[in-house]
Amino acid sequence: MIGYVTIGALDSEVSGRFYDALFDALGSDRRTEGGGWIGYGPKGGGEGFTDCHTAICPPFDGQPARAGNGIMIAYQAASPAEVDAAHAAGLAAGGTDEGAPGNRPPETPGFYAAYLRDPVGNKLCVFAAG
Repeated sequence: MIGYVTIGALDSEVSGRFYDALFDALGSDRRTEGGGWIGYGPKGGGEGFTDCHTAICPPFDGQPARAGNGIMIAYQAASPAEVDAAHAAGLAAGGTDEGAPGNRPPETPGFYAAYLRDPVGNKLCVFAAG
């Protein structure tokens, strides 16, 4: 089980606007921020990074953030409608499309997903299974 994910940002506030929109559609929001770090967790959760599933921050090594080739992070949504909303919100907040919402594979129900990239180029999936 994954405890949390840390995603590098060139500009935390620019990336933060993207993740604010994406996670709002998935039932999460900013739980904490400071020093270039933004932490996201379930709405109504506690404050601080201990209640966060995702942190956005400048890389520790001081080098510019860049998307990891071949790395993708998938966030589970509660329904296909939530997948649609998260994909649309992410695009409206500066993300780029990597695959419109739909069944994967297209003719097979059970895994509904959308793919997008954040402002740095990190690839994300939002999916609903079932």
